[in-house]
Amino acid sequence: MTRFYRQAVSTLAISTLAIVASGAGHAKAEALKVGILATLEGTYTLLGQDGVRGIEVALGAAKKMAGGREIETIVASTDTTPDSAVRAARKLIEQDGVQIIIGPVSGSEGIAIRDYAKTKPDVTFINGSSGAMETTYVDPSANFFRFNTDGAQWSAGLGKYVYDKKGYKTVATVGEDYSFIYTQVFGFVTEFCGAGGKVANRFWVPLGTKDFASIIAALPDDVDAIYLGLGGGDAVNFLNQYQQAGGSAKLIGGTIMVDGTVLTSQGKAKEALIGTPSSGPQADTWNDPKWQAWVKKYQDFFPADKRFPTPSLFATTYANATNAMLQCLEKTGGDLSGGQAKFRECLSTLTLDAPNGHITLDKNRQAVGSNFVTEVAQLADGSLANNLVEKVDNVSQTLGIDPAAFAKIGLPSRDVPECKASY
Repeated sequence: MTRFYRQAVSTLAISTLAIVASGAGHAKAEALKVGILATLEGTYTLLGQDGVRGIEVALGAAKKMAGGREIETIVASTDTTPDSAVRAARKLIEQDGVQIIIGPVSGSEGIAIRDYAKTKPDVTFINGSSGAMETTYVDPSANFFRFNTDGAQWSAGLGKYVYDKKGYKTVATVGEDYSFIYTQVFGFVTEFCGAGGKVANRFWVPLGTKDFASIIAALPDDVDAIYLGLGGGDAVNFLNQYQQAGGSAKLIGGTIMVDGTVLTSQGKAKEALIGTPSSGPQADTWNDPKWQAWVKKYQDFFPADKRFPTPSLFATTYANATNAMLQCLEKTGGDLSGGQAKFRECLSTLTLDAPNGHITLDKNRQAVGSNFVTEVAQLADGSLANNLVEKVDNVSQTLGIDPAAFAKIGLPSRDVPECKASY
């Protein structure tokens, strides 16, 4: 990408060069540096890679321009840990001089970046895909904006669906032991138990677990299904080992358990997911024209062997974050003066007409949007995809529960929420 360097020349020379270059008497605006945080190391590497693809598609459609300014991106790698995210963000700001950051991917990274954002009030942070509830629900940062719904919102509709339609009355859960999956289980449990369901056991494993033998051996036999809150390499490892152990329980997928990063993995273990209900911010087979146009744009932008068959939720959420940035840069003429006040006001009030539905932000700059209940299906070409079952609109961060009652539930953790018939 072209970089612009200032030279010590006279005011007259600057004016003359500007007139010659533009023919309009105005100097070309300085390029805008945008930092990208993505997990390009560790168990969520494939997730981060597709997030970057989403940004590339969005910027490509805009010809890397917005508000009269060229957009220059600088990517910094993280590994899902909070420390890695903060180190990467600090490098982008202090060494690379970025004015806007898009990212991160993972839940605990997002909480750390929210806190770091408070120390950098002149930089605007737009979340990539991280979905821990606390990031915006607890002590939000005025310069942190999240255009994706959180992990609990991604569970909307699933608990009632598996209880009412699949007939699952008692489940056990297996999840990665960190903030995003706590948030996912929070959303599932409140709705499932509110419908009348029971949660028999909750098992937690560290991110990056290779050996699931002890967890598989401990899974109860007297449950109707097992909810799996795993993603990336962890999800694939579990499925392989579960099949090898002869496991045959009905499964319920957390959002990233059935994402494209898992459904396109090598081997046959993923076939155990066929028929698995799940939910999240998109559905692969949705026939909405805007969604279909986004899928085609993604597919056309990369060779088939350099992408997933359809964009993962990480491509979609990162593209949405980028498009929010582009639209507000365009609206404000690229003006980031005055602590980026005009730009941030635009972000706060924007209605993003995204391929996965309309998205608005609440008072904490947290997305309110649609959620999709799905089941994994095998398509005619043999590939697996999330087939739309139902769409739930206008899902707020308090999940339709009275805000005061919601606050009393407590923050997502290994044991919160309790399984109760009413909240």
